[in-house]
Amino acid sequence: MPYFDAASAAPLHPVARQALLASLDEGWADPARLYREGRRARLLLDAAREAAAEAVGCRPDELVFTPSGTRAVHSGVSGALAGRRRVGRRLVVSAVEHSSVLHAGEAHAAAGGEVAEVPVGRTGAVDPAAFAAALDEGTALACLQTANHEVGTEQPVAEVAEACRAAGVPLLVDAAQSLGWGPAPEGWSLLAASAHKWGGPAGVGLLAVRKGVRFAPQGPSDERESGRAPGFENLPAIVAAAASLRAVRAEAETEGARLRALVDRIRARVPELVPDVEVVGDPVRRLPHLVTFSCLYVDGETLLTELDREGFSVSSGSSCTSSTLTPSHVLRAMGVLSEGNVRVSLPAGTEEAEVDRFLAVLPGVVASVRDRLGAVPAAAEPALAEELVVDAVGKRCPIPVIELAKVIGAVRVGGTVVVLADDEAARLDIPAWCEMRGQEYVGVAPAPRGAHAYTVRRTT
Repeated sequence: MPYFDAASAAPLHPVARQALLASLDEGWADPARLYREGRRARLLLDAAREAAAEAVGCRPDELVFTPSGTRAVHSGVSGALAGRRRVGRRLVVSAVEHSSVLHAGEAHAAAGGEVAEVPVGRTGAVDPAAFAAALDEGTALACLQTANHEVGTEQPVAEVAEACRAAGVPLLVDAAQSLGWGPAPEGWSLLAASAHKWGGPAGVGLLAVRKGVRFAPQGPSDERESGRAPGFENLPAIVAAAASLRAVRAEAETEGARLRALVDRIRARVPELVPDVEVVGDPVRRLPHLVTFSCLYVDGETLLTELDREGFSVSSGSSCTSSTLTPSHVLRAMGVLSEGNVRVSLPAGTEEAEVDRFLAVLPGVVASVRDRLGAVPAAAEPALAEELVVDAVGKRCPIPVIELAKVIGAVRVGGTVVVLADDEAARLDIPAWCEMRGQEYVGVAPAPRGAHAYTVRRTT
């Protein structure tokens, strides 16, 4: 059964499994103790730290292990903000950061701080000049991911890091998605990552803080991990994480090129095989193993369920899922279609035949879901209207867009369709549909019953 969700959690690497089992026997003692078992555990911990630091590109004494990547981000953000509180309370982030960064920002704002979000373009990348413009004398910290977790777009970290250096602002880089493929670009001040993204065990994160960065760990601390990650270290998992990071990095160039070719095939073939599809993210500056596309007139939850029945495990940033009632913040910031969203992230070792089978199955699955939702545009009426109103209040994604598609042919060229909808996804999906279908999106206005009125002008 093909597993195509490595961006969420990569399968445990064989080297990680081997190291984990071995260290369960050798690394169970307290590495802070001076007796024989403690010294042995300390040697394992020091070796793991050196290996991880080499992969990250920092000194071993600049890196600590945390209970998760999320904890690494939260500790990094809070510690850097506290360490530079005399400078100011402004935090600058991109609009597509991982939720762990955004949640840390929300906590900072709730405590009286300021958070500035830098917008991204349609590919999901920030403009370095716009990021630089957001930095001011009161900026205590900036955050930028190396590559996006939903669409794979690589960020201009080196350019932003140079802008931060010129402004005297430390840059925290979330390298969770990219660290297994290579070190982060130079210039970062703090770096966070998570082992389960590269094939290590869950429950291990990394936080690196460059010497010279003002940093004040928040919350109770102890003598472990320089006071930045209190509590007894999960040594077997740490050893496995470091061993697997070294192993995947040794394989990264060859495996990355192989997976990039498979992803290129998906990017090219999906729009040919499935009508009304938008492939999102940067086509060139991207992670080698990840591709995301969105399908018009498709319920994302049903699409993922049907693909699972066909044996494919994929994920989605679609609003049409049971886990959320709002579109992915990443897709929303990019201004791209969110309905029927599919993220395919290939783990190491994915076979060409598995990708071919996915491409063979996908068109039928999408067609079946569309047919089930009645997503067949109606033929134009003999007498074309000047304006039509579609009442989709109370209907969820993708129904408002389906209803719009059904009636657009019934208004004359230059006429308008007004869609009344209270589904949050409509704010993103109706403009995206207009761009895909060559129609003009006029705008949105408040409407009765807690809804919004979206106006579309027929141009073709």
